[in-house]
Amino acid sequence: MVDLDMSEPPFSLLNDSAREHLRAGLDLAYFARDTIILDAGQPGEFVFVIHKGEVAELDINEAPERSRIGHYTDGDLFGAISVLNGTSRYRFIAEQESLCYLMPGQLFLSLCDSEPAFAEYFRNRIAEKTRLMSQRRSQEDVSLADFMVARVSECQREPLVVASTTSIGEAVRILRDRQADSLLVEWQEGLVEEDSSRPGKGYGMVTRTDMLESLVLEGADPELALSAVASRDLVGVEAQQYLFEALIEMTRHKVARVVVWSGGQLVGIVELTDVLSFFSSRSYVVSLQVEQASDLDDLRAASQRVPEMLDSLMARGVRMRFAMSMLAALNGRIIHKAWGLSMAEPQRSACCLLLLGSEGRGEQVSRTDQDNALILADGCDWPNLADDATHFTNVLAELGYPHCSGHIMISNPQWVGTLTQWQKRVRSWVAEPGPDNLMQLSILMDACSVAGDLTLGDRLRDILITETRGNEVLLSHFARAVLQFSTPLTLFGSLKRPEHGIDLKKGGIFPIVHGVRSLALERGIRATSTLERLEALVIDGRVERRDADDLGEALQVFSELRWRTGGSVPDINEGGANRIVVQSLSSLERDLLREALHIVREFKGRLSHRYHLEYA
Repeated sequence: MVDLDMSEPPFSLLNDSAREHLRAGLDLAYFARDTIILDAGQPGEFVFVIHKGEVAELDINEAPERSRIGHYTDGDLFGAISVLNGTSRYRFIAEQESLCYLMPGQLFLSLCDSEPAFAEYFRNRIAEKTRLMSQRRSQEDVSLADFMVARVSECQREPLVVASTTSIGEAVRILRDRQADSLLVEWQEGLVEEDSSRPGKGYGMVTRTDMLESLVLEGADPELALSAVASRDLVGVEAQQYLFEALIEMTRHKVARVVVWSGGQLVGIVELTDVLSFFSSRSYVVSLQVEQASDLDDLRAASQRVPEMLDSLMARGVRMRFAMSMLAALNGRIIHKAWGLSMAEPQRSACCLLLLGSEGRGEQVSRTDQDNALILADGCDWPNLADDATHFTNVLAELGYPHCSGHIMISNPQWVGTLTQWQKRVRSWVAEPGPDNLMQLSILMDACSVAGDLTLGDRLRDILITETRGNEVLLSHFARAVLQFSTPLTLFGSLKRPEHGIDLKKGGIFPIVHGVRSLALERGIRATSTLERLEALVIDGRVERRDADDLGEALQVFSELRWRTGGSVPDINEGGANRIVVQSLSSLERDLLREALHIVREFKGRLSHRYHLEYA
């Protein structure tokens, strides 16, 4: 009897009839240890699915110590590419006694012809396989799946555009007649700023609330032109972006509406109410609760729902990069609001609060512990700074952000200083690139401004770029950390399988994050997230597009598997939420993990060559 699990890709991509056809055409074969099952150059006659046993994939053109490129075990599949290409490029040999299901090549090809999704599985790279893993999580919620593929253009409304010379009184009548809440204001000639070719520079926005405050609170004349009250700081999205990305932008920038562009032309506007009505789910109302919080108790109640939101997104198939972006945007807004509610003026505006680590990069998959720093404006007088900083770290702990075990928080004076003091620190780290100083420098590299005077954060970024640019000795020492942890692959290219699991953070996430961080430091790139840095490095010509895509997808694989291990529970136990037991993974997950780790190993090799790490 055929005991082949059809619930996992690629077989889950077949319809019921095709699965029955497949079952009827399978045979079972036994291979003794060291038997060559499929040799290089041999015609691809079968696709093999391992029932029990272990099979190695060898490149016979490589030296013996580098020839092993793959490892397959129970439930894994091999030989499909050989059937598609006509011959096998590699040798497959049984490492243990193995039982394999044999799928005749003609049967496999007929299934590829009749089932496009099945065929795509074998022709796709790691990016498409991660999409399949996300789809598996979303099978029970079609409504969210629809939401995740919805484009901005499906939700936008026609923009109401008026001239900047329109009076407030006339604008109020337009809003009443059109039953709208906002108007776009087109600047007249002479009012447009330089570089008007950039989207948004020719327009401003005025809302019903803006005009109400002008008329009632400020006593403005109803004949006053809109140019006096309209905001020119527009947040925009492209019509073909995902609607979910528009929601992230609204959350990140604390706005209730974004303008929509297509080919540099204004084509619409999307309001938060439009998004929420397009897809109604309690998970997506968290951002509204955060913005409406009037005290720390309200903010705490909203903050407690963030882990629930992340788990809900992931369980329903949202791609990891979108879920991480949403979590980062919400955490940023919560911490920004907490700063405003717990710190007094004028001090809170005479400094800049920075988020560090995965929070700064926007890449956390759980509610992480606190990693923050503070830049004070030169000359800032803050008599009770130590007490206020300790109070703030305690506020964040109450909101669900545990204290940092390494004390990288503003309650630690080492992570507080004026801009001049920070510049001196950076110079001392660069001058003496020992392990501790390099760690401090790498932490600061990921800093993201979240509250206070954000220009101070920009100026610190300028200092980092100026003090490190062109320093090849520093770069070599800095990049060497990518070799700190070994890649959890055996000498022969298969996954290591210790009973206590492999550490995804050390073996997979850190080498990508720090390797890309090193390249970004070399090129003076200002972005903080790994994906944004990769995109900037592609534009800069430092990284090939295919390599950037592979590294980004590998990072997503590690992050998703890490989430599945630890969920959205705060990662306060060292290594606990980072370890995953290979034996517990499905065939698809093992395949993805193996491919992702090979990408990491190749990336480390390129970095080692670039920065001469073997000699550092």
